Amino acid sequence: MNTEAAHDVLTILHTNDIHSHFENMGILAAIAGDYTDRLGRDHVLLVDIGDHMDRMSPETEGSEGGANIDIINMTGYDAVTIGNNEGLTYTSPILNQAYAGIICPVICSNVIEHESGIPPVWMRTHQIIEKGSWKIGLIGATAPYGDFYDLLGWDVSDPVSSLRPLVDQLRGEVDLLVMLSHLGLSADQRLAEQLPEIDVILGGHSHHVLDRPLWVGSTVLGAAGKFGQYMGQMTWQKDTLGGRAHLLDGGLIAITENMPREEAVEAAIVLHRQRAEERMSRTVAILEAPLKIDYERESSLGNLLAQAVRRYTGAELSIVNAGQLLDELPAGEITESLLHRLCPSPINPCITLLRGSSIRRALEQSLLSEFTNKAIMGYGFRGKILGCLCVDGLKITCDLSRPAYQRITGLEINGQPLQDDQEYSVGSLDMFTFRIGYDSLSESAGVTYMLSEFIRDLLRSELQTPGAVQSCAGARWFMV
Repeated sequence: MNTEAAHDVLTILHTNDIHSHFENMGILAAIAGDYTDRLGRDHVLLVDIGDHMDRMSPETEGSEGGANIDIINMTGYDAVTIGNNEGLTYTSPILNQAYAGIICPVICSNVIEHESGIPPVWMRTHQIIEKGSWKIGLIGATAPYGDFYDLLGWDVSDPVSSLRPLVDQLRGEVDLLVMLSHLGLSADQRLAEQLPEIDVILGGHSHHVLDRPLWVGSTVLGAAGKFGQYMGQMTWQKDTLGGRAHLLDGGLIAITENMPREEAVEAAIVLHRQRAEERMSRTVAILEAPLKIDYERESSLGNLLAQAVRRYTGAELSIVNAGQLLDELPAGEITESLLHRLCPSPINPCITLLRGSSIRRALEQSLLSEFTNKAIMGYGFRGKILGCLCVDGLKITCDLSRPAYQRITGLEINGQPLQDDQEYSVGSLDMFTFRIGYDSLSESAGVTYMLSEFIRDLLRSELQTPGAVQSCAGARWFMV
């Protein structure tokens, strides 16, 4: 390639769904730095497509996202968008504080605050970035979890209606129109068909891996999986006649443990980890004896979580799954850090209206190993297996010698038989409303989501409630 043509070449580097996997961030930073050193900053665009934060990580939890923002700044990102792990797991004041420190623009075109009628102060609907002779238009969108965002004070609208006027505005002003999409692959494909003026859609949310760029009409799609296991790369060249840019090459850079790391980023991660442990070392309770967890049968810690959800929601009964708890609570001091390690999932409680028949079916499934040992991923769940159901407010009598789905011989609420055709208010977990795990728990006549407390916050409060630890030892399930 001659020198003049080389000036018209732009390399895009992109990451998505890193989910606070800090162990890969130093490598990603080193790769970005190498490209910038070799090609020059005017020829490299570095973007992230959201879910950089994940509160399962102590660095993120202990810094309220500040550790992630620091690493984004140090890596030299030119722009980012947000995913549901940023938007749904933090309140607006915390996000305002975290993103106040970000250097690059946060691009998201489909978010408006209820109170102000405009995007949050730290968010931009679009941005034109100049790189050498290039003018690059950036737009973005995040997945519209309407019910949840509404509770947090945001209106997250349909991406197409939000993006179309921006596409019309920017298309004639830029050499390359790039969308940062935390919507998922199927949504990206539809967007490419509906808004063909977009040159490239860089995607995330569904953790899809596109080894090579995917063409949908005149639009190119790229995505780099999850957890920082890949960095995406595309090389574009301007059209000499002033038309749309041409894709020269693209693909993924696989991340391996032995790759070079950016030393300054690595040192910052260590410091953030130390500070997080200090902040989360506060003792919240002292236990005289351990609280056990069992994934196939009733246990004291599972009961404690069920108690916590019922108490917080005020429902008639509560149903949670044991798989939310990754280990027992030991005797002695219980710190915030320990609760975070044992209950890391960013899952919120909810109140759901369920018929007795739906409750009964889920409880019958809880007696089957194909459910209790089922591997679960996504929707906030950070455990490994689903685990059995833990309850509060119910008395369940079972005969395990009977056939499957006929093993419950007695089911009582407040001393009265549970009626299959009657609706009950059930304190539960938002994850179940998405048909994850025990499907019948999604068969609701109405759901009230309760943000922004996570179930580990409820567990902490329950440990501090007089008599709660003694109560969780009482049986709910009785085998005959």
